[in-house]
Amino acid sequence: MQRKLIAGNWKMNGSLAALAELDAIAVAAGEGGAPEVGIAVPATLIAPAAARVPALAIGAQDVHGADAGAHTGCVSAAMAREAGARFTIVGHSERRAAQGESDAEVKAKAEAARRHGLTVILCVGETLAERDAGRAVAVVTGQLAGSLPAGAGGEWLSIAYEPVWAIGTGRVAEVGDVAEMHAALRAALVERLGAAGAGVRLLYGGSVTADNAPALLATANVDGALVGGASLTAAKFVPIIAAGAGG
Repeated sequence: MQRKLIAGNWKMNGSLAALAELDAIAVAAGEGGAPEVGIAVPATLIAPAAARVPALAIGAQDVHGADAGAHTGCVSAAMAREAGARFTIVGHSERRAAQGESDAEVKAKAEAARRHGLTVILCVGETLAERDAGRAVAVVTGQLAGSLPAGAGGEWLSIAYEPVWAIGTGRVAEVGDVAEMHAALRAALVERLGAAGAGVRLLYGGSVTADNAPALLATANVDGALVGGASLTAAKFVPIIAAGAGG
């Protein structure tokens, strides 16, 4: 059984001075029984973060689906890996919405990341309108089907369920709703991958805090968390790491 995975996403936040927060996070991540821990920092901070805390998994927040080319402003998986990234997030709802990323693009990014030795957190999630219409499970499992990369397996791929309406809003899905969605995702993974689908970690992401993390992480099929704002400081993130310990 894999350890839980607690991943932080700094989004477009952070500076060289802010990297001091990683020191205490790295200490917590190295304690006995701790879950796996990673922090996805802005591209400009990958190299200095990886150099500062070599024992902590530093990640990219996104990579391009192509290995190189005329893609101004983009970062390839090879570039992220060379800078020191060990993993990347792909398909975050903010990119799907603001940059119009399709399932096919997310799939290509995940496959590019794998080619260059990065592990992947692939995000799926529904809007409030889709949930209110009773389509949440259909939408999210449909995104999974369209985004799932070739060769998917738990040794390199995790799926993060992040209800769009709960990201950065302070709202969090009810534990029952999380359990229902993660059960549906697990069933979809097993249907597509067979027994290997049971080994793909399912993370919950959506206003995760020290207060709600224990209940969320104790829920069936919740194998970790993708944490936004609470990952920006050790004081808020370390208690979430502690909540994931031992499993």
